[in-house]
Amino acid sequence: MADSFFFSRTDLDQQRAQRILDDALTGADDGELYLEYSQSEAFVFDDNRLKTASYNVEQGFGLRAVVGESTGYAHATDLTEDALKRAAGAVQAVKTGQGGSLALGPARTNLKLYPDDNPLEAMPFAAKAKLLEEINAYARGKDKRVRQVSASLSGEWQAIEILRPGGEIVRDIRPLVRLNVSVTAGDGDRQESGSHGAGGREGYARFITPEAWQGQVDEALRQALVNLEAEPAPAGEMEVVLGPGWTGVLLHEAVGHGLEGDFNRKETSAFAGRLGERVAAKGVTVVDDGTLNGRRGSLTVDDEGTPTSRTVLIEDGILKGYMQDRLNARLMGMAATGNGRRESYAHNPMPRMTNTFMLAGEHNPEEIIRSVKDGIYAVNFSGGQVDITSGKFVFNCTEAYRVKNGKIGAPLKNAALIGDGPTVLTKVSMIGNDFALDPGIGVCGKGGQGVPVGVGQPTIKIDRMTVGGAGV
Repeated sequence: MADSFFFSRTDLDQQRAQRILDDALTGADDGELYLEYSQSEAFVFDDNRLKTASYNVEQGFGLRAVVGESTGYAHATDLTEDALKRAAGAVQAVKTGQGGSLALGPARTNLKLYPDDNPLEAMPFAAKAKLLEEINAYARGKDKRVRQVSASLSGEWQAIEILRPGGEIVRDIRPLVRLNVSVTAGDGDRQESGSHGAGGREGYARFITPEAWQGQVDEALRQALVNLEAEPAPAGEMEVVLGPGWTGVLLHEAVGHGLEGDFNRKETSAFAGRLGERVAAKGVTVVDDGTLNGRRGSLTVDDEGTPTSRTVLIEDGILKGYMQDRLNARLMGMAATGNGRRESYAHNPMPRMTNTFMLAGEHNPEEIIRSVKDGIYAVNFSGGQVDITSGKFVFNCTEAYRVKNGKIGAPLKNAALIGDGPTVLTKVSMIGNDFALDPGIGVCGKGGQGVPVGVGQPTIKIDRMTVGGAGV
């Protein structure tokens, strides 16, 4: 069990830790003691050799006291009674002496979304290095135009325990793995890249079969070779079709962050105060769901101990709800949705997405493409920039195609999608029936913290959108 890492193997006594916590949170509105132990590893094979092989172990605690909107937070790697007492003294500075009514603890559930098994122990070091070497050799043997291959394998096993005043305890054990392949192909002086990754909250087994990793290499190489033939992207307003799956990252960034509770409580989101209003075209339903088995963004409980949930954010174009942690839910008079997340024990929790996606519609993808007179079809994205307050974004396409008169044409280079989330949602005119989640590679940054997430959507058509490129 998770508690063996925090009490059986340390000098910290559970009963004394509970008493220190209870005293520290007397008069507070909320708070907890968050304990964490994690093991992680990462392997990178690049330039025909194993370049990186790392292994890391971390442990620590974070103690939080919440009074009104104010938070006192202290953390340490030292799991001792003295360290916990010093932290308790620090967080009590936030208390005003006016007293508080301690919020009820989170509901409990027997739901378990992933195994306890430690993926780091399933394969010896030599087998992991050999796997990456085989991936490298396979990729280089596929096509004479392959000039560079990079393959990485990473895994994590995290145990957490959350203690609340009065003796309430929540525990969770979280595995996480990812395999990624990047291929660079060249023809003369021109070089282009493609990549593909996969992962989830499980062991390595499903991702390291020859069928699985060869499929990743084939996809990465396909992207690179497509981009070798790419033409300069056009510029201007036009129709845009987004493919299924990973393109949901645009929805995540341009819309999802604006639906997190803190931005709406502070009224800095474009969606603040708009519950019950139409914010998207009919047929657009957006959900955040942390309860999907084994998915990268899923959690049995969030980092405050609240079970995750399926939260409908937008239903048939109407704004229905926000993603909430405990603090913002309490201040807004709403229910916590299990979206309180933190990068580690050294970080304060905040409302964050889990797996965020748009549900499927009724149109065939081919029908959507045929409806486009003049536009582009975006299949894959790299990074982008988003302003949370306005929802304005710029996203770079790593794979896109010209579409004219209902037919997919030449691949495009340097295509960028420019717009703002709230406006784009109103211009969605067709929603495909081919819903897909991403393969398990998402990482979301907010407030200096990174957490694993999932995204997804079906093929969708946006009637008008600005495309940045080299020219018409």
